[in-house]
Amino acid sequence: MILVVDLCYRDGSLSRDEFVAPVERILCRAETPFLTRHYTAVGAPDLKSADAAILCGTALMDTGYMEQPELFRWLLSFERPVLGISSGMLALAAAFGGGTEPCCEIGMVDVNVLAPDPLFAGQEVFPAYEVHEHAVRVPGEFVALAASDRCVQAIRHRSLPLYGLLFYPEVRNEWIVERFLGLAARQSP
Repeated sequence: MILVVDLCYRDGSLSRDEFVAPVERILCRAETPFLTRHYTAVGAPDLKSADAAILCGTALMDTGYMEQPELFRWLLSFERPVLGISSGMLALAAAFGGGTEPCCEIGMVDVNVLAPDPLFAGQEVFPAYEVHEHAVRVPGEFVALAASDRCVQAIRHRSLPLYGLLFYPEVRNEWIVERFLGLAARQSP
């Protein structure tokens, strides 16, 4: 089961349709069981039953999740595949001590793959949809996997299956979410 984490400003917000529902549609098409929880409601039973987690993005000015970093400490010991999308990447990096820096990109951006990884196998450059004002300063436990001309676009933990993407793969690059699901399926018991 995939735990889908809604990072929008409140549970059941209209933003959920834009940032969570597209991820849920990909999971439904892939016939992958999932449970969606708002980040303020994720509990120990959810984490225990999850084979992997996807932290969804939020609207441009929706940064309330960053005011409650303690709600993401579970990422430090989860040790199962995680895909942080946009705001989810910022939350993932913050849990490991990474900060942010200004980097505004809105619209389509070319993403250049920097390091080999199964998530991007066979790709050197691909277009991706961006809506962000900040990028991550990559925490020491992570490596940069991809970048635009302006900032890091993808990271991976050096030893755990934890990924962050600054762009929205559910908009133009569903194949990345599908590859993540494949990674998660191979890692589950």
